[in-house]
Amino acid sequence: MLEKTTRINYLLDFYQALLTPKQLGYMEMYYLEDYSLGEISETANVSRQAVYDNIKRTESMLESYEEKLHLYEKFEKRLKLIKKIEEIVSSSNNEELKKYIHQLKELD
Repeated sequence: MLEKTTRINYLLDFYQALLTPKQLGYMEMYYLEDYSLGEISETANVSRQAVYDNIKRTESMLESYEEKLHLYEKFEKRLKLIKKIEEIVSSSNNEELKKYIHQLKELD
């Protein structure tokens, strides 16, 4: 479950601009603020089933966006490459390279 939550949180970071305010609100309450379905339904004045359906539908949308755009996949690959470069550079005294690696990390 933790892996799924982490993945959904990253997908939300990348694709939140593509969601409606209601979808984003439900997803943030559920995944970021750890609200239960019941708590969200009380807050939104809708049934638990409506909240559940909205969250599941939004999860599917996020996965669909990722299948098409691959932003999260590229992000993970970039992190792995940066880590490998850091390992190589850490053994050298090249401060300029270290500075550029730091700048690369700051972009994400």
